[in-house]
Amino acid sequence: MSVLPASATGAASLHGSDLLRALPLVPRNLGLALLHGYRATISHTYGDVCRYYPSCSAYAVTAVQQHGLVKGSGLAAMRIARCHPWAAGGEDDVTPHPHFRYDLTRHGFVVPLRKD
Repeated sequence: MSVLPASATGAASLHGSDLLRALPLVPRNLGLALLHGYRATISHTYGDVCRYYPSCSAYAVTAVQQHGLVKGSGLAAMRIARCHPWAAGGEDDVTPHPHFRYDLTRHGFVVPLRKD
């Protein structure tokens, strides 16, 4: 299993005072939890076979973090469609969202940005 790029992890944590502000992030974080489960089980059994860097599953994690569950899933699906035996491969990073206003935990979950 490939590791997540450094841009897909952070040092933030969710505090009790941020719970209400974190409610809109629940679908995104549920999608990330599913992706982490996939990366720990199914993706782990295949090993590093992706022609691109980061791997397709790591790309999906970053896409969902940056763009939300719906758009991130669409970006991940387009990436998976490009990944085939005849693809040239290479480095293919997710384009960062221009107005990303959240922080990331060390496991890659999205939390509200702290104001202190």
